Amino acid sequence: MSKIAIIGATGRAGSQLLEEALRRGHSVTAIARDPAKLQGRAGVTPVALDINDAEALAKALAGHDAVLSAAHFSGIPAQTLLGPAKKAGIKRVLVVGGAGSLLLPDDSRVIDSPDFPEAYKAEASAGAAYLDALKQEKDLDWTFLSPSAEFVEGERSGAYRLGKDHLLIGA
Repeated sequence: MSKIAIIGATGRAGSQLLEEALRRGHSVTAIARDPAKLQGRAGVTPVALDINDAEALAKALAGHDAVLSAAHFSGIPAQTLLGPAKKAGIKRVLVVGGAGSLLLPDDSRVIDSPDFPEAYKAEASAGAAYLDALKQEKDLDWTFLSPSAEFVEGERSGAYRLGKDHLLIGA
């Protein structure tokens, strides 16, 4: 069993990470702006925290084996998480990204496609910048996980496909 901190634990992706971590028997610190709905859950320590507060975040992350972040990217540069994670002694970081930073068959990024929706460009651009910062990171074991472009709730199937850096079509 690992001790895991999940940032954005009450959001769409974060809540799924929380459920999977608990299903696997991990102890979870659920960091969210409003974690009240997580009060009383077995295996969960809810923490209300503004992740822009580097000192508070480092303190909340101390003693954890890994941190998983499902926070939105807009206005939150990678160092907002990476600096406090390093200060807290975290070695393993998983960041939930988006499809915009994935590559198309011609090796251009999805976000650079003329068909990419304008409404999602700011968040996707921030996510791509976050990934670029992670690629420069030498002190952390990191993963940038991009769920499918259409990420919806549903019944757990147990089936998945890995596409590495390329967008999977029809997955």
